[in-house]
Amino acid sequence: MDWLEQVKWDVNGLAPVITQEHKTKQVLTLAWMNREALRLTLETGHAVYWSRSRQKIWHKGEQSGNQQRVKSIRLDCDNDAILIEVKQKGGIACHTGRHHCFYQQLVDGQWQTTEAVLKDPKEIYK
Repeated sequence: MDWLEQVKWDVNGLAPVITQEHKTKQVLTLAWMNREALRLTLETGHAVYWSRSRQKIWHKGEQSGNQQRVKSIRLDCDNDAILIEVKQKGGIACHTGRHHCFYQQLVDGQWQTTEAVLKDPKEIYK
């Protein structure tokens, strides 16, 4: 059986992908992949996602230069979620200019920003 067909894609042909930093194991982001994005990720060795908002393939770092070099690709026990471990180029994984996307923490019933912006997104996405 084709390895891409073993993934249980949702009704839109997508699967969630958790991206984790290889050395620290810190979760950088949650994104989505379709068959083509996963195939391209394996072929290129760089993270490629499906942008639900733009409805197109998105090569991480295509604008910012903050690419993610893939170290491993894993599939969960239900075959419906993907985990990739990456080396994050430039130290910024989030489009907000932060190291990772999970920079808001629930404290006493309020979301608080816990991570600083490392680079202004206006400088990243000129």
